[in-house]
Amino acid sequence: MIEKIQHATASSPEGAKGLVKGVLACAFQNMAFMLPTCLLYFLVKDLLNGTTSGKAVFYLLGCIVCFGLILLTTWFQYNGTYFTTYKESGIRRLALAERLRKLPLSFFGKRDLADLTSTIMSDCEVLEKTCSHFIPGLFGSLISTVIIALSLFAFDWRMALAALWVIPVSIAIVLGSYRVQDRIQVRTMAVKMDCADGIQEYIETLRDLKASNAEQGYLSGLSKKIRAVEKQSVAAELETALFVSSASMVLKLGISSVVLTGSVLLVNGSIDVLTLFLFLMAASRMYDPMQGALQNLAAVIAMRTNVGRMNEILEYPVQTGSETMTNQGCDIVFDHVGFAYNSGETVLKDVSFTAKQGEVTALVGPSGGGKTTVSRLAARFWDNQKGCITVGGMDISKIDPEKLMSLYSIVFQDVTLFDNTILENIRLGRKGATDEEVLAAAKLANCEEFAEKLPDKWNTNIGENGCALSGGERQRISIARAFLKDAPIILLDEATASLDVENETAIQEALSRLIRNKTVLIIAHRMRTVAGADKVVVLKDGIVAEQGRPDELYARNGLYAHMVDLQSASQNWTI
Repeated sequence: MIEKIQHATASSPEGAKGLVKGVLACAFQNMAFMLPTCLLYFLVKDLLNGTTSGKAVFYLLGCIVCFGLILLTTWFQYNGTYFTTYKESGIRRLALAERLRKLPLSFFGKRDLADLTSTIMSDCEVLEKTCSHFIPGLFGSLISTVIIALSLFAFDWRMALAALWVIPVSIAIVLGSYRVQDRIQVRTMAVKMDCADGIQEYIETLRDLKASNAEQGYLSGLSKKIRAVEKQSVAAELETALFVSSASMVLKLGISSVVLTGSVLLVNGSIDVLTLFLFLMAASRMYDPMQGALQNLAAVIAMRTNVGRMNEILEYPVQTGSETMTNQGCDIVFDHVGFAYNSGETVLKDVSFTAKQGEVTALVGPSGGGKTTVSRLAARFWDNQKGCITVGGMDISKIDPEKLMSLYSIVFQDVTLFDNTILENIRLGRKGATDEEVLAAAKLANCEEFAEKLPDKWNTNIGENGCALSGGERQRISIARAFLKDAPIILLDEATASLDVENETAIQEALSRLIRNKTVLIIAHRMRTVAGADKVVVLKDGIVAEQGRPDELYARNGLYAHMVDLQSASQNWTI
């Protein structure tokens, strides 16, 4: 049962158990609130029979006991629903973040940043409210109602039927709306995500929009998306209210049904006034939590969309493998490797080459040829569908990705920096590195040139994603991370793309000191960057078109030579 609750609410085992406790606490609280009704029944009975003498202490103690039980069950209910749920909400967010950390990059091709952020924040918030306010109240009301219903049947089954028939009818009306609710939630989530994507895109492209004088036009389209969210939210509330209000109206017929049935039975002498009084009190007390339960039921049905989005993350298969690495050296071998993204587009058809340890292997070729894909397959960011990739004879598909990553230092084309100091951004390359080690790596990457000019030098905060730095400065910090990690394999994806000629030369000199006895895989478009490589692999249309030493390839007068000549000609171009 706990596993089913976990799946239904995207919660941890502890959260599922806490939810069960919350439901039971709500049920006990509802029954505690019925105790004064029972006490009042016995008091009226004694008053009618004239047997109240000497029972004042009994009723006084009864009131105290009722108050104490209500207070106690309310405390358990509050602790079992709210406190437990808020704690579980934190656990759920951490679990989602931890799962995202382990997922292959192929997953992120299906979900954009705004969508994932919405899942971790908004969907968790919806579930937090549902699990604290709606689910315990709903099932607590159902449990207490069943127990009270059995008690009422013990008094008089005819009156019990008159009081209870409206409950299953009301619940059936709300349950019958689940397909409509699903469609509503899908539409609502779609327009919300469209709006969130639009807002994020506007913020990210604000510079380009202003430069193109297109800001007003974009804002006009964004306003339409915001109004669409408003319109859909109102429509969703109205459609849900239609079912809930209908069910509530049926529920209110219960009092009339009790009065009518009780009056007929009273006239016929089948029941007494006291029994009618009891059922009127019980019905009025029982319908209040049930009316709330109907609203809760609609909310529980609506939350299934949010749970489905979270379960998509929590149940997505992760990359697994052995914690023990058996590589002999760090030669990277691609053996007839094929790969296609989720879109179905085949990027690599049949790629075979070897990047030897102690050498620089450069990947070049036209855009879309598969250079970046090759480097990311080498680090197991994705798993290839055909062929085999080995490092030192070890099949990387059988090694845990995090363990495998200890072999790699990577510099991406798109640098990601954090809102922290220069030192801490570089220290990300190796946790626990001393300041001296960080500074040594920074100097290898030629960072001191700009760092020493900043107000707080190396302890200067560089802002979100390094917004206080230029593109070349950000790139050098990223390269410094790779130097600090000092892993046996270095992957450079357009690592010098944002550097001027002078800095590019300095970085290449530093790289030459770093790569001794290491495997280096470089992706570059500028032929000057790869001129000193030991081996060049030319990729075109998902296959290896050429491979060999740069001078050998140029002598063949093939694709590599054509690319070199084109870039040489472009350098002589003038306005």
